[in-house]
Amino acid sequence: MKVAIIPVTPFQQNCSLLVCEDTNRAALVDPGGDVDTLLDAVERAGANLEKILLTHGHIDHCGGTAELVQRLDLPVEGPHADDQFWIDQLPEQGRQFGFPPLQAFVPDRYLESGDEVRFGNIAMEVRHCPGHTPGHVVFIQHQYRLAFVGDVLFKGSIGRTDFPRGDLPTLIRSITTQLWPLGDDITFVPGHGPVSTFGEERRSNPFVSDGALAK
Repeated sequence: MKVAIIPVTPFQQNCSLLVCEDTNRAALVDPGGDVDTLLDAVERAGANLEKILLTHGHIDHCGGTAELVQRLDLPVEGPHADDQFWIDQLPEQGRQFGFPPLQAFVPDRYLESGDEVRFGNIAMEVRHCPGHTPGHVVFIQHQYRLAFVGDVLFKGSIGRTDFPRGDLPTLIRSITTQLWPLGDDITFVPGHGPVSTFGEERRSNPFVSDGALAK
């Protein structure tokens, strides 16, 4: 599997282009906007875009979804149904943040823990990790030891919980019970900023390191 991380929108959100090298089929994880930029990246990769995968319903992670669906008739998988209220607010969020006009949408498939998403010959496990938003999910590709965690966890930080229906204890529980058991060697792509590993965050993250949580 090939991975290209494409920062989009003024929020510099990480949209990930995932390409199955066996089939050249691809998926976009969290297309927050700048749709032409994303489609240029797909074209440069020589890939056939198969679907859209969403970790959660915030504008900077799903704002480009409706346009991609209109242009390419792609299926949308994720997030969990509890984030639909965020997706429904996309038109108003767009006006507030100065985005081009945005449309709300309903995913073709809501996701829950234990589900699997596929593109080409690649399969990824889904885990529901609420806290930043109630319907946040993450995608884990076990063979390549990769996780796409949206705004649950960052290098040196964790997701905000001051948005509607955010909750700090829930977020910490999601990280420690859904992410840490996957193994220290998992590399994760966060929703913003540089990649890291679960092991590095367990050692040094001031919010969820083993030392911080033991205090």
